[in-house]
This record gives sequence, structure tokens and C-alpha cells, in this order.
Amino acid sequence: MQVVRGSATLEKPLERCVLTVGNFDGLHIGHQAIMQTITSRARARAGVAAVYTFEPHPRRVLQPARSPKLLTTLEQKLELFEAAGVDVVVVETFDREFARLPAERFVLDVLHRRIGPVEVYVGYDFHYGRDREGSMRTLIERGPHFGFSVTIIPEVKLGARDVNSTRIRELLFAARVEEARVLLGRPYTVRGRVARGDRRGRTLGFPTLNLAPENEVLPAPGVYAGQVRFLDAGPDGGGGPEAGRRFDAVTNVGRRPTFKGSAAVLAEAHLLDFADDVYGRRVEFSFTHHLRDEQRFKDSAALTAQIARDIEAARARMGENPQG
Repeated sequence: MQVVRGSATLEKPLERCVLTVGNFDGLHIGHQAIMQTITSRARARAGVAAVYTFEPHPRRVLQPARSPKLLTTLEQKLELFEAAGVDVVVVETFDREFARLPAERFVLDVLHRRIGPVEVYVGYDFHYGRDREGSMRTLIERGPHFGFSVTIIPEVKLGARDVNSTRIRELLFAARVEEARVLLGRPYTVRGRVARGDRRGRTLGFPTLNLAPENEVLPAPGVYAGQVRFLDAGPDGGGGPEAGRRFDAVTNVGRRPTFKGSAAVLAEAHLLDFADDVYGRRVEFSFTHHLRDEQRFKDSAALTAQIARDIEAARARMGENPQG
């Protein structure tokens, strides 16, 4: 998959391009339906399936106080686009200058002259250009003048509600990771580096990996079953699990109330059947099942006994529903 940093860097329009435009935070099953559409249409035309997206999120620039916490990093989104069969992703830097671009100039200069789509697929609430003056209606009207058709993709519903990133965040903040997994089409994941902690888990007999998260959203405080995947080979280029290796894990999200507690919400995972030091490694925590809420125990012995029960519960849950 080709990643283009800024539409202005394209040397020429894309060949028989089938395009979608949006932020696609989370790349949930609704977004995946759009990716399936553009890839199948591009294959039918012997053309290119392309995504045009923005970094940072437009609200981060225009309405920072109302900007949502994002489910996915750009790295994660690009990997998910590639897995969906997308050929080209154009990542446009969204800043104040770009935000002032009139809607007509966006269609003419960015879409038509730089990218050159023959088909465009967008969501029903799509807006573009200065002050969001362009809408799906104006795009449908203007598209044929520039040689491309426009199709509106309806929202995917699950139950009586639309599938969207806001709904997924609500589920995660309520510890309902199993339901979030259905909407995402995969377990929710958080990436970051393994940081040094106070090594309290090791003294209890259950060493943990303390995560310095890169993602903006952690599930609600509680104990979860899931996996830890190693993303790199480590700072020294080797040693320990190879990149891509996965381990089932019990992950705690919270403030460690049994001890002095933490002002910040922390995420730490105990890997089943693994106990080596892997400080500095980039890893990915996945949250498959919610086991219990976070709670305060009367002493370390009570906590140790509960962790042992959590591990057995995690083994059972992951055995019922293993991740690929």
C-alpha cells in the first residue's frame, strides 16, 4: 500500500481511482463496509482503491475543547487500511490554512486535479470546505462536472443504533469491551512502550508489563482478558519474543487502590506463561473480555489470591474465544 503525505505531493492523478474521504477513527464495521465497496469497485475497473484522510483530526484544530479522544493512532489506521485491501492512502495535514479552503476549490484542486477519482463514496453526513459549506448534496451536484460520480454510503446499524466511533467510546468507557469488539470487528487495542514501574507485581508473584500508551482511549478501570502482541524486536535489535509474537494476558486498568494508588489511570498486563524483562519494547494490548471491576483489597494476600483467580478466568475465556 502506498502512503502519500499530502495531496500536493502526488505527481499525477491516480489511475481509475475509486475514492472515499473521511477520518475513519476506529475503522469499525461501518467503515469496513466502505472499504469493501471501494476495493471491489476498483478491482472491477482495474483501478486504484484510495482513501483520503486527515491528520490531525479536524476538530483537534477547529474545536479543540470538543475534540473526541481517538480510538486509533495513524499507524493503526494505516495498517487497517492495508489489511482491508486499500491501494493508496492520502494523508492530508489539517491545519488552519487548509480549513480556509473554499468547498469549490477543494473539489476542483484536491479531488479533481490532484487525485482524479472516477467514483467517490462518502457517508451521509459528509461535509467539506471552509466552515463545512460543502455537503454530500453539493458534492453530488458538482462531481459529474469534474468527471466523477458520487455515492452516499448509509450508516451501518447494529440493533437500533448506528455504528460509529462515539458509540464505541461509550462502550469502552463502560467496560463493555465485548460489545465494542462486535462494532469494531476485532478486539480494541492500545499500543505503547513497556515502561518501568514499581515492580510490585513481581513481588506479588505476578510480574506485569506497564504500558506507556500511545492511544488516547483506555477502557474503564477494571480487569480484562486479552492478549499482548510484541511490535518490534526491542531496543538492542534482538532478545526476547520476536516481533509479532502474542501472549494471552490479564490486564488491569486503574489506579491500584489496594496500595497508595495512582493519580493517573495505568494499564499493566500479566502475560500468561511469560515473565522476562522487556523494558522499552513496543507492544499492543488487546481487550477481549471484561473479567471484573477494579476493587480495593484489605491486603496484598487478598489481592494475590484474586489475581490467581483472574488468571484462571482469563485462561478459560481466552480458551473459549481465542484471538487470531
